[in-house]
Amino acid sequence: MTVLQMLTPRAGLRVLVTGGASGIGLAIAQAFVETGARVHVCDASAPTIDELQKTQQAAASPITATLADVADRGAVDRVFADVAQQLGGLDVLVNNAGIAGPTAGVDEMDPDAWDQTIGINLNAQFYFARRAVPLLREAPHGGSIIALSSVAGRLGYAYRTPYSATKFAIVGLTQSLAIELGPAGIRVNTIQPGIVKGPRIERVIAARAQQLGLSYAEMEQRYLDKISLRRMTTAEEVAATALFLCSPAGMGISGQAISVCGNVEVL
Repeated sequence: MTVLQMLTPRAGLRVLVTGGASGIGLAIAQAFVETGARVHVCDASAPTIDELQKTQQAAASPITATLADVADRGAVDRVFADVAQQLGGLDVLVNNAGIAGPTAGVDEMDPDAWDQTIGINLNAQFYFARRAVPLLREAPHGGSIIALSSVAGRLGYAYRTPYSATKFAIVGLTQSLAIELGPAGIRVNTIQPGIVKGPRIERVIAARAQQLGLSYAEMEQRYLDKISLRRMTTAEEVAATALFLCSPAGMGISGQAISVCGNVEVL
């Protein structure tokens, strides 16, 4: 196998991407399809899934989907029933689903908003991992779990405490599972995206600007000034990292938190 061949995931991988009908999740799902993978996604938005399925009608290997709230254990069971039907097994779990959570001072924060963020961003990663591991143990070339954390999982993030707390926790979960599952040939890694172009970061910047009494443009520039490369990263750059981790070139990588962020210096 040449080095170039090593950089491409094997064709035919069976991949589940949570929160995979839009944003970073969709970019990852589409990237795997381009390498010949069979991909199933779940998402909490029915209109988003409908839009995805419209675009897949003419695809040679369409992305299949399940409508699911990832924080609902019953919904997770339904996702895996669909995975069994659509894929017949699993080689890769991409634990991507997450929400931004509230923007507020700790003494002003709604406890229900805190609980919701913990449920979707952290508990769901456990729910999916526990169901995926028995399938990944049977993967012929070794299974892989990729957890989406954030640069906020290595840097504190004022006014976004539940989000940051979950993203730090994901790193701990990843490192623990890598040790636990390594003897079974299952690799577990975390990708930590930084400030990624798209509607989601636009909403985050708008909320933070309102919190601090700044204009959107001023707040956006503050974000860019904290990135060494002075630019946002793209969903496609994150997706390319996921492909690398699932390629033969990435077979020796486990228990790692890999930032794809242009070197965000501080939040």
